[in-house]
Amino acid sequence: MSDPAMSNEDPRYLGIAPYLYYTDATEAVEWLTRVFGFTEKVRYVDAAGEVFQATLSAGGSDIHLAGVGDEYWPAKGVDGPVGQLNVVYVDDVDAQFERVDEAVGDGVEVSRPQDQPYGARLFTVQDVGGNSWTFWQHISDTADLPAGWREIRNGEVVSGSGAEGSGADGSGADGSGAEGGEDVGDGEPGNAEGAGEPAAG
Repeated sequence: MSDPAMSNEDPRYLGIAPYLYYTDATEAVEWLTRVFGFTEKVRYVDAAGEVFQATLSAGGSDIHLAGVGDEYWPAKGVDGPVGQLNVVYVDDVDAQFERVDEAVGDGVEVSRPQDQPYGARLFTVQDVGGNSWTFWQHISDTADLPAGWREIRNGEVVSGSGAEGSGADGSGADGSGAEGGEDVGDGEPGNAEGAGEPAAG
């Protein structure tokens, strides 16, 4: 086994997967495979046959889940999962919506997919255990941002206020590099490079 202290290379990331808690993991496995179309890879059950841990897959990604019982969330002072959103990328979000909407029936309201200004079409639904899922389809490489918003990649403003060509001189509509005269730093107007750098002495 190699000694990490002897290596100058950073470890390679091999992937990332959610690990989700459910009051009833047996119910969760059935619901996620039936409604979302996920594939069950493995389940671990107790002596009564109830799932205490399982792994599902969506495309090439794994989803791990565990059963935590009725007292888990109340003991933490909450009703269920909070502060987390799971994003699943799909090639046809409208077809996925139709599948989910039909499978959940009349008891769950699922909002229809909507186009977003950052080049995605998506919808979000809450599962049987209270976890939130967004099904996301990439539809455009061009962001159609609201006034004053900017898309920044690798430190460069590529769209929105301050992007090259967004004004007569590549600045915002008022020449400041941002809507409403926003200060973008000491660099050139509308240019992310140099923003916030001290002036040369």
